[in-house]
Amino acid sequence: MKPAGPIPSHFAAGDSGQLLIGGYSPDELVAEAGGTPLFVYDNNIVGAQVARFKGAMTDGIGLHYSVTANPYQPLLEFLGRYVDGFRVVSLGELRRLQEAQLAGIPMNFAGPGKLDVELEEAVRAGATISVESEGEAVRAIRAAERVGIQPRISVRVTPPFTIETGQVTLGSRASPFGIDADRVPFVVQGLIEAGVDWRGLHMFAGSQCLDAEGLAEVHRVTVSHAGEIADAIGAPIPELNLGSGFDVACRPGDEPLDIDRVAQALNHTLCNSPALLATTRFTIELGRWLVGEAGVYLTRVLDRTESCGQTFLTTDGGGHHLIGATGSLGERGINNFPIAVANRFGAPPEEDVTVTGCLCTPFDVLGDDVALPRAEEGDLIAVFCAGAYGLSASPQAWESRPLARELLV
Repeated sequence: MKPAGPIPSHFAAGDSGQLLIGGYSPDELVAEAGGTPLFVYDNNIVGAQVARFKGAMTDGIGLHYSVTANPYQPLLEFLGRYVDGFRVVSLGELRRLQEAQLAGIPMNFAGPGKLDVELEEAVRAGATISVESEGEAVRAIRAAERVGIQPRISVRVTPPFTIETGQVTLGSRASPFGIDADRVPFVVQGLIEAGVDWRGLHMFAGSQCLDAEGLAEVHRVTVSHAGEIADAIGAPIPELNLGSGFDVACRPGDEPLDIDRVAQALNHTLCNSPALLATTRFTIELGRWLVGEAGVYLTRVLDRTESCGQTFLTTDGGGHHLIGATGSLGERGINNFPIAVANRFGAPPEEDVTVTGCLCTPFDVLGDDVALPRAEEGDLIAVFCAGAYGLSASPQAWESRPLARELLV
């Protein structure tokens, strides 16, 4: 038997022993959606995460949602009532906000390789464009000239550190993301001279982390480095985007991130920040941490087979919908996501089984040699921590299988 990740504490069994998601049984949700496979997102959990963040952080730290984590429109509409802004990285994500009637909310358009049409649309939408290179800064200015609107532009700085498995290593590393710190004052001066609305700096290492001390060190180094850049520029920094990095516990042995510890450390860092950051507005962009635990992937058992003494449960879902749970279809059994038999959620484990998807690859495994209650054909398997980087981050077109359904409750 191999371990699975911890089932988020938000979930419990109802009187009948079935898993409850937002107060509904899986059978009710599947019936409402019209079948499986099905992603269900509980807005109560998302709302609770937003409240936890705002309750822990000091006043004035903005919370932006990273649309890449999950661009499901009803979820965006829900989040639009509670977050302070959004992060997008493509014209497609910008369009999703517009379709959700959220285009008037503050937006940060980040990411490398922005097309000219994306820069133009970002300017029209009033988004802050986080430029990733000196060339992109020039193209952003030219795009704004074509549109005839003063652009809002921030500069992404290559961070002076790396963070891997919770460990922070000081020193810059070559990266396609951002501009080296020694060039930033020159770029900022050029932006100001060009008449743009310079919005500040964006500094983000891009690593998911569950270690509060590691994130605290990242924030400390980021703020200190921003102060050095401000000194070099000789002016205050209007805004400092601290990026994200907050992970959720979904692998065996994971412990939840101590958000209160992160907040306390960040508050201490800001209280002792450089003088030129005294009036700076700070933003944190979160995706996975806000919505990851709110999602459950429901997939139905199609077949139960035995092979060489091992039991397999084959489902109608798989890695083409939730690639992260399979180890990106390149690993097997190393890091099982939390998994359960949804209609026997309150029952104790009875057997060790391997839960596979329907794809024609041996790597399409949702749960490798995991302990579960006995499941038969027709039962529902629930895979947790499926609210972020699920359907939109998976190879949905693989084998031309049907798309998964989605539902917000």
